[in-house]
Amino acid sequence: MPVGGLVPRATDNAADLVVRNAKIHTADPVRPQAEAIAIRAGVITVVGDDNDVAPHIGPDTKVVDALGRRMVPGLNDAHLHVIRGGLNYVLELRWDGVPTLRQGLAMLREQAARTPKGQWVRVVGGWSAEQFAERRLPTVAELNAAAPDTPVFVLHLYQSAVLNRAALKAAGFTRDTPDPKGGQIVRGRDGEPTGMLLAAPSALILYSTLAKAPVLEGEDKKTSTRHFLRELNRFGLTSAIDAAGGFQNFPDNYSTVVELAKAGQLSLRIAYHLFPQTAGQEIDDLTRWIEMARPEDGDEWLRLNGAGENLTWAAADFENFREPRPRLADYEAEFEKAVRLLMENGWGFRLHATYDETIRRDLAVFEKLAAEGLFPAGNRWLFDHAETVSADSLDRIAALGGAMSVQNRLSFQGEAFVSRYGPGAAADAPPIRAMLERGLTVGAGTDATRVSTYNPWVALHWLITGRTVGDLVIRPPHNRVDRRTALAMFTEAGAALTGEEGVKGVLRPGFLGDLTVLSEDYFTVPEPDIAHIEALLTVVGGRIVYAAGEYEGLDEELPPVSPGWSPVAHFGGYQATPGTGLSGARQAELLGQAVAESEQHRRWRARRDLAPESASTFFDPCFSL
Repeated sequence: MPVGGLVPRATDNAADLVVRNAKIHTADPVRPQAEAIAIRAGVITVVGDDNDVAPHIGPDTKVVDALGRRMVPGLNDAHLHVIRGGLNYVLELRWDGVPTLRQGLAMLREQAARTPKGQWVRVVGGWSAEQFAERRLPTVAELNAAAPDTPVFVLHLYQSAVLNRAALKAAGFTRDTPDPKGGQIVRGRDGEPTGMLLAAPSALILYSTLAKAPVLEGEDKKTSTRHFLRELNRFGLTSAIDAAGGFQNFPDNYSTVVELAKAGQLSLRIAYHLFPQTAGQEIDDLTRWIEMARPEDGDEWLRLNGAGENLTWAAADFENFREPRPRLADYEAEFEKAVRLLMENGWGFRLHATYDETIRRDLAVFEKLAAEGLFPAGNRWLFDHAETVSADSLDRIAALGGAMSVQNRLSFQGEAFVSRYGPGAAADAPPIRAMLERGLTVGAGTDATRVSTYNPWVALHWLITGRTVGDLVIRPPHNRVDRRTALAMFTEAGAALTGEEGVKGVLRPGFLGDLTVLSEDYFTVPEPDIAHIEALLTVVGGRIVYAAGEYEGLDEELPPVSPGWSPVAHFGGYQATPGTGLSGARQAELLGQAVAESEQHRRWRARRDLAPESASTFFDPCFSL
C-alpha cells in the first residue's frame, strides 16, 4: 500500500518486507519499543522507526502500514499436536469457540447431510461442556436425531466420547465387545452399548475408537496440513513444538510435513518429538531412531527436538480429572533404560506427567543417573503439564537443569479438577509463579487439538486471569502472571525449549523475521477480550503467511479444501465470537477523548481561517420559538 514519505531508493541491501507505523513490542531489553521493522532473506535487519528503515526500501520491497496496531513476536506453542492435527484437520467439525450446544448440534446436523456414505462426522477436541450456555454434553438421542445414518463421534477432552447408533456399528461395538484396560463401554440394561465411552482413566479407548474412522490419502493430507497451519497463523502462531502423541508413528506420519518442508510450503516452524507407540517395544523403537537421526537435524523450519512426550507407556499418567488419579505399577526399570539410552546418545526429551506422584518417581531415576554423571549430560529435558507438582519437586527439577511446559488444560477441565481436589489444590494447578521464581524456563502451550483449542489467546487469557472457559476463577492472583510474562512464555521460552533462543522469540536484528500484527492491542484490551484477539497479519521468515482485514490478499494462495464436503470448507475452524465490548466507564472515557480531539481540530481550522474563531452556538430547530 502507498506510504507517504517512504520513497524506494536504489540499494544493494533492500529489504524484502517492511512493516511500519506499528506499536512494536520487541521483547528486546535493548530496544523494547519500536515503530518499524525490516526483513531481508528471512532475517530481521532493522528495528526502529521510519528513518531507520527508509534506506532499506528498494523498488521491490513490500511495505505494509500497520495503521498504528500492536505488533508482537510470532507466538510459539510449546506443546501442540500439530502434525497429527494437520493430517486430520479438514475431516473434523470444530466446536472450538461455539457458545451453545444448540449451535453445535445444528452444525452437526448440517454436516451429516453433506457427508458421503462411508465417512464419519467427528468432533474432536477444542471444546468443553462448560463453554456452552447449556453446560452439558450432547446426548446419544440428540446425535441419533441429528444423524440417523451417518456415523458421529464426539470426543469430550480425554474424558469421554459420545457415539450415535451408526458410529457404534461402524466401530464394531456389540454387547460382546469387552471393556479395554482402563476404559469403559457404557451399557444399557439389555447389555447393549449405549454410545458412551469413558476413559477410566486411560484415554486409549477414545484414541483407538477414533482410529477406526477413515483417514485422508495422498495430496489431501498435504492440503489438510497446509490449511491447518494457515488456521494457526490466523492467531499469530509462527512456531510450534510438536509433542507427538498416540497413534503418531515415525517416520510414516511425519512424511507429510517433511514433503511440505522440502517444497518450501510450511507456514509454521515445527520442532518435533518422537513417541514410542507400542508398549513393550519402546527401547527397540528408541534404539532404531537413535540410529536414524539426531536432535537438531533439519533446519529452522523443521527439526527434531528429542524424544517424548512418553518414553515408556507404563510411566504415563492420565489426566481425566473426573476419575481418581491412576495408580501406576512399577515402571522404573524400563524407564531408566530409556533415559540412560537417550543420555548416552545425546538425546533430550519431554515427559507427560500430570501428578506430583509420577514426577517424584521420575526424578528419583534422574537423580540416580546424575550420581553416575550421566544426567542431564548437556541435554535439554522438561516436564509437561505438572498440574500438581510440589515445591520440593520443583527444587529438584531446578537442581537437575530441567524446564517446564504448561498448558491451559484447566481452561477446559477446571470445574472437574475443583470438584475432585477442591479449590485449594486448583489454586496452584499448576504452580506457575513458583516455577518462574525458581528461574525455570517455563514454556506455554495449548495441548491442542484433542484437549484444548489451538487458539493461543484462550491460553493467554487463562494464564493472566486464572479463569476457565466457563468463567470460573480457579487460580488466584498469587498464581497468575502479567501480560508481558505470559507473552514471553509463548515466545522466548518456547524458543529456549528448542535451543533457538538466539534466533527467535525476540524482534531484534539478526533474529528470524517472525511477527504478528494483532486485531486488538494485547497490552491494553480488557482482560475478558484477550481470548478474542486474532492476527490481522502474520509473517514467518519475511513471508506473509496470513492476512485479514485491510491486508486480505497479501498472503499466499492455498489450494481449495479437499474433499469438498469437508466441515472446514463450510464452517472454517475456530468459531470466533465477538468480545465483551467496552465497559460503560471506558466508553465514557473514550467519548471524552473524542470530544477533546474534536475541539482541538476546530481550533486548528480556526488558526488557518477555515472556521470561525469561536465555536458556533448549538442550534436545534426543534427548540426554536
